[in-house]
Amino acid sequence: MTPPRWVRRWGDDIDPDPALPGVYRRKAGGFRVRGRITDPRTGQRREVCRVVDAARPRDAAAQLAAELAALRARVEGTASVATLPRFADYAAAIFERKVAEGRIASAAGREKWRVILTAHLVPAFGAYYVDKLTAADVEGWKAAYGRRIRAGEAKPATGNTILSVLRVISSAAADEFDIRDPLQRVRPFDTRGHRTYTDEAPNSLAPADVPRFLAAMRERFPNRYAITLLGFVTGLRPSSLRPLRRRGPAPDLDLEAGILLVRQSHTRGREVMPATKTGRDQRIRLPPELVTVLRDHVAALTGRAAASDLLFPSITGGFLPVEALARPFAEVGAAIGLTYRVTPRAMRRTMQDLAREAGVSDVVTRAISGHATASMQRHYSTARDHEVAATLAALVGRATAIAPSPAVN
Repeated sequence: MTPPRWVRRWGDDIDPDPALPGVYRRKAGGFRVRGRITDPRTGQRREVCRVVDAARPRDAAAQLAAELAALRARVEGTASVATLPRFADYAAAIFERKVAEGRIASAAGREKWRVILTAHLVPAFGAYYVDKLTAADVEGWKAAYGRRIRAGEAKPATGNTILSVLRVISSAAADEFDIRDPLQRVRPFDTRGHRTYTDEAPNSLAPADVPRFLAAMRERFPNRYAITLLGFVTGLRPSSLRPLRRRGPAPDLDLEAGILLVRQSHTRGREVMPATKTGRDQRIRLPPELVTVLRDHVAALTGRAAASDLLFPSITGGFLPVEALARPFAEVGAAIGLTYRVTPRAMRRTMQDLAREAGVSDVVTRAISGHATASMQRHYSTARDHEVAATLAALVGRATAIAPSPAVN
């Protein structure tokens, strides 16, 4: 018998000539066994490669066969190798299809999908064939993401956004290929205890603070006063305010008639989506006081900003950057001594509270802010302490006034 010639392979010193198929003698004694099967869910090879303590090659071969059978049972079951597309390829196709159909119209929407696919879904499920993705696979991902939530590294709302994109893809695959949708019984992350807005940080100006805030904005950032006032009284999103046109072939503002049309959205760069976030155009009649503020704002524009068709242009005449209001809001809040932080998104929430205090009906408020439903309007509203106290006082007064007198024997 020819003595073995040892070679370094698989982190071990072995005889390269197998004693039996998949069974190799080790220099250190015993055997190294190696075998592979094809995973029908991914089409990838799954391997068994380890050291076994056996006296004879056939004993090592028996252990290898048993391990390969167990592995095959775990990943294969009775299914055959899939022929449908892998999740990564199908997800990319769905993304492109939705962009082409206009279902994902904004640059921000496309960026959201790209990030979710590249950072979350493709790393987790990209190799699976779409008909081999199971609810257990998704629950396994949820468990891992849930650990990040508990560690404070992620938020359940973000996890639910990722799941919503996954649902779109899995539902499309179920319809297109007539397969079971693995997301049907997968529940979203529980958001209880994870608040977007709190009493300490409502991201809404108290109505009593609005005049002080606007006065300081006018003094410190006069070029941002008009857009801030318009945002506070209409509840329009910054993305709806930035693309407003004061002139050109299709102006959105008619100062003579006092009419403002809201029908576009700007999210990134120079790209404008020819629709609002809700998909509903708005026509708002402006009061004379607001028209005067906008006239003064336009008259104060200079240089390339004055030559722009935009109502609120940057100094170069283009769209204001997304972060244009961030620093003014932070500095004004600090200057007037606000004990809570507000961002430009506070304009939409504050408008709801101002309208409620002014006694404006919900129907009119939604017509101005563009909220599609009463529930969404409530989501953007903050019931203030004095409102609650006044309501409770009225209820107490009514309750005690109609309480029956004690019976007299």
